[in-house]
Amino acid sequence: MAEEKELLETEVTEAAQEVAETVAEETAQAAQEAVEAAAELEELTAAAFEAADQTEAQTFEEVEAEVEKEKDAVWARYEQMIADKTIFPVKVSQIVKGGAVAFVDDIRAFIPASRIGAGFVENLEEFKDKEIDVCIIEVDREKRRMVLSGREAARKKRDEERAKAVDSVAVGTVLKGVVETIKDYGCFVKLENGLSGLVHVSQVSNHRVKTPADVLKEGDEVTVKVIRVENHKLSLSIRALMEPEEGEEERAPRRPFRERTDRPERQDRGERAPRERGEYRERREREPRDTFQYKEEGNASTGLADLLKGIKLD
Repeated sequence: MAEEKELLETEVTEAAQEVAETVAEETAQAAQEAVEAAAELEELTAAAFEAADQTEAQTFEEVEAEVEKEKDAVWARYEQMIADKTIFPVKVSQIVKGGAVAFVDDIRAFIPASRIGAGFVENLEEFKDKEIDVCIIEVDREKRRMVLSGREAARKKRDEERAKAVDSVAVGTVLKGVVETIKDYGCFVKLENGLSGLVHVSQVSNHRVKTPADVLKEGDEVTVKVIRVENHKLSLSIRALMEPEEGEEERAPRRPFRERTDRPERQDRGERAPRERGEYRERREREPRDTFQYKEEGNASTGLADLLKGIKLD
């Protein structure tokens, strides 16, 4: 009985050891597989992160390149606007020393005081928060600088308004004015309606004068008559309102010289064909010509005896 019990315990012990060894082997194998799997996962994770980093870097470079490309296109457009003298509106946001500041898109632009209006501007504050028409005159890509000018647009608008006002003046209108400047060919008169016109020297007086300064001086108040409106300019006359002097007939105002363009061009004599010159010579030879017929008789002499020959003295 004791022997059987001992034999059973031995078998149980051997079975337990065998199971333990099997479990240990399986556990070690499982652990090894787990370690290998972890290492493989780590490699895959690292590769994934590396690929993500490359993709992110590539995407950032592409975005940066696209942004730079758009910036170049914007500055190229500004440079083209300089070439085309494009006029566009801006709002004056700030008055600074020497000029004003406005923004074109997101770029801070400077407007010099000498270029903010058509002429000299004494008080720049009048332009604060106002919208004016400008054109770009200078850009710097590297420094992101831009210079604007409102002079061209202001002068264009002023000239258009002046031309419209001049064209609305009717010929024959009588106006008062002041002599502004005097030239040899005439004098310029500032009219009461704000416009200016030229009085030609022939229209200054009802008698002939060499220069308007003979009868006028700057600052003189005069009354003039509009005698012509042409090319947005006024031609005036003082003489038309004067009583003609005794014995003087009323003369029509002089018109400016205009070169005729309907005349055919004259052929230069040096370019005439030889055939034409030959025909001219033949025609001259065929025409009858009156000539003086001279017939020599005797011999000519300058001797004193020959000269006194035939002279009778009483």
